[in-house]
Amino acid sequence: MSALFLSPPSFDGFDGGAGSRYQARREVTSFWYPTWLAQPAALVPGSRLLDCPPLGMGVEECLRIADRHDHVIIHTSTPSLRNDVKVAEAIKARRPGTTIGFVGAHAAVLPTDTLKASPAIDWVGRKEFDFTCKEVCEGRPMEAIAGLSFRRDGRIQHNPERELIPDMDVLPWVADVYKRDLDIEKYFIGYLLHPYVSLYTGRGCPAQCTFCLWPQTIGGHKYRVRSPANVAAEMAHMRALFPRVKEFFFDDDTFTANLPRAREIARRLAPLGLTWSCNSRANLDPDTIRLLRDCGLRLFLVGYESGNDDILRRIKKGVTTDEMRAFTRACHAAGVVIHGTFILGLPVETPQTIERTLRFAQELDVFSIQVSLAAPYPGTELYEMARQNGWFSKKDKTDIVHGDGFQQSTLEYPGLSKEQVFDEVERFYRQYYLRPRPILRIIRTMLEDKDVLVRRCREGYEFFRSLRQRRATVALGAA
Repeated sequence: MSALFLSPPSFDGFDGGAGSRYQARREVTSFWYPTWLAQPAALVPGSRLLDCPPLGMGVEECLRIADRHDHVIIHTSTPSLRNDVKVAEAIKARRPGTTIGFVGAHAAVLPTDTLKASPAIDWVGRKEFDFTCKEVCEGRPMEAIAGLSFRRDGRIQHNPERELIPDMDVLPWVADVYKRDLDIEKYFIGYLLHPYVSLYTGRGCPAQCTFCLWPQTIGGHKYRVRSPANVAAEMAHMRALFPRVKEFFFDDDTFTANLPRAREIARRLAPLGLTWSCNSRANLDPDTIRLLRDCGLRLFLVGYESGNDDILRRIKKGVTTDEMRAFTRACHAAGVVIHGTFILGLPVETPQTIERTLRFAQELDVFSIQVSLAAPYPGTELYEMARQNGWFSKKDKTDIVHGDGFQQSTLEYPGLSKEQVFDEVERFYRQYYLRPRPILRIIRTMLEDKDVLVRRCREGYEFFRSLRQRRATVALGAA
């Protein structure tokens, strides 16, 4: 029975794919690979992966493609659920016999609510859903499929949980699904070389960060990994499939959580001559940083989150600002690029802590930054803290994006309103980037490569346009 694994059309420029950690529009065009859908698609013979947002595909064309499939499996999220339900209902209206399943963190945490969102949804895959999808598409009785929630005779039934996959090497590679179904030129991340490809080498993270979505909802807090030999073999296959790719990104929550394994993978990648990057905590020693660099590492994506140690303790970051400073100095010395991410509105933010984080970011002076608003997704400890302490600014605790797809403030604290937090994002960006050193860095990269010149000009235009749109969104809401 044919199966379509679908990221539906959504807001213009909405990065809601099954790889995005914050489902929202970005300041510049950004699309992550739908790896969480590609993985079960690789398990189902004859399936198709359709990622509509990067293609700019509208609803009508999406529906025409869905008409050809018996099963449609939609990756949903808290911000995109309403939109995804509308797409599911449209699919069902055109072809009532289609079986529609919803997967993703929101569905895993709130399976009953997700099923109640629409009668068009036949089933929900909880937690790690790869083999759940496979067994549904094989036509097994729903009562016999672990990890499945479904509707039967008007009642919702929850089957026993599915065990997390202990040996990640049993999963097929996503490389061939990418090659078959995706256009890699459509995927952009501002701080990665273009074209890039991202994939997972493991799931789960031992860190306890209260805001982080995947470990608390799907992946778990044990880092379950593919073997270094398996990873290196797929990377060699990727290089052959995608000779034009300039960078490969390992999107594991924390690729460096198992340092002996990370070093072994790096050593196996070195003969391939690949340029690669990964997520890392800001606590690696200089020798490890240099080893990874010598084996092809170009960039670390680092979650600094805050420049305030009290906030870092509250969110259980497990790294201090002094450790972050030492790590950043070591990366600068080794010539490893850093894209740093910061979050405004974490417990318990004040105007003073935001200013301290801005000064901290300027002190670190990494190549590029991302500033996000605290997003209390259901299933996270941050969500429960906000609910118990009354920090939500709206009754609808899942209203995480505006109607235009931009992330919105959902938390506020005494002396700090959600409007102030929202406004601080723009100020943070302006005061970080509109300094001589970041401007000179960007200009230098533009002068070194004509393609980068064109790309940076486009990104600059999109960046300032998005800031104007954010202000317009706030003005509209205040009217």
